[in-house]
Amino acid sequence: MNPSNDTRTDRSPAAEQHVFTVGTYKLLAFAIGTIGVFGFWNNVVVLVLYCKFKRLRTPTNLLLVNISLSDFLVSVIGVNFTFASCVKGRWFWSRATCVWDGFSNSLFGIVSIMTLAALAYERYIRVVHAQVVDFPWAWRAIAHIWLYSLAWTGAPLLGWNRYTLEIHQLGCSLDWTSKDPNDASFILLFLLACFFVPVGVMIYCYGNILYTVRMLRSIEDLQTLQIIKMLRYEKKVAAMFLLMISCFLVCWTPYAVVSMMEAFGRTSMVSPTLAIIPSFFAKSSTAYNPLIYVFMSRKFRRCFLQLLCSRISWLQHNLKERPLTPAKRPIRPIVVSSTCDSKERPKKRVTFNSSSIVFIITSDDFQQLDLTSTSQVNVIQVRPL
Repeated sequence: MNPSNDTRTDRSPAAEQHVFTVGTYKLLAFAIGTIGVFGFWNNVVVLVLYCKFKRLRTPTNLLLVNISLSDFLVSVIGVNFTFASCVKGRWFWSRATCVWDGFSNSLFGIVSIMTLAALAYERYIRVVHAQVVDFPWAWRAIAHIWLYSLAWTGAPLLGWNRYTLEIHQLGCSLDWTSKDPNDASFILLFLLACFFVPVGVMIYCYGNILYTVRMLRSIEDLQTLQIIKMLRYEKKVAAMFLLMISCFLVCWTPYAVVSMMEAFGRTSMVSPTLAIIPSFFAKSSTAYNPLIYVFMSRKFRRCFLQLLCSRISWLQHNLKERPLTPAKRPIRPIVVSSTCDSKERPKKRVTFNSSSIVFIITSDDFQQLDLTSTSQVNVIQVRPL
């Protein structure tokens, strides 16, 4: 084991030189900022929907919420340091911050990929073995996923490899470039346990699911209406999870390939430009999973529309019920009746203000409209409907 967890964030002048141009840094800041904003709000929507609607509280959706939680934490914690570094044009945080950035991003990324593997296994035992998981199973799976992820991401904190600046100097990760046998052994086992094994579980589970669904479709005796509906539902759910896994792998596979090139190839093979694109592409996975839930899951889609309509109705109701502030203006007569030659009749004046119509009847033709006077004045106030 290494005696110290050196993050290699030296403050020498060479280390503070800009790797990219100023325009490139602005473009990278815009990209990572957009990923962070969309990832934050999209995952907040999923978490709110799960907490608000009871019909969404199923063991399967609990696993989906676990992915949303990890993606939400990446958007809150894992993006801020990189965004600020893009704005400044270099990594200006401390060594402890670099360790935290590398640890948190690795932890939440492993949680996401292991939860996707758990979802694939849940679909497998449901479709192939006709077994339904319950909430205790889902909670145990989530607990094991977090403990498993903590074990692998905590090992570098104890000296088995380390968290250090990446080549592009805008974020921190594992020390992929170290040729020390101790560090290389960790990188090899880390890639096997946290990438290739969960991907293999997904491929095996979904391969068996597709085979089982095809076999059930080929049996004519089972083609009842109930079986057809069940197969249609399972096909839609499996397609949603398969799309999630495919997008996740599309985003994370380039990062894994570049990391293996750094670990087992020559250091000059990977340039900062080649390293930054897969890194940002991997972080973008936090923004699209909630979109897949909403657009491909009927339950999530209906609950989202219901929540949206209720918010719009609440806003309209508040605007309609909000009392208007009465304007403090003097009451001015706009209609005055004329006197008759034959006999004296009370003068009738009609005035308006912001909230009502006021009829003032007085016998004095020249009496001013002063409601505080002691003269005899009959006031009738009619409020509008």
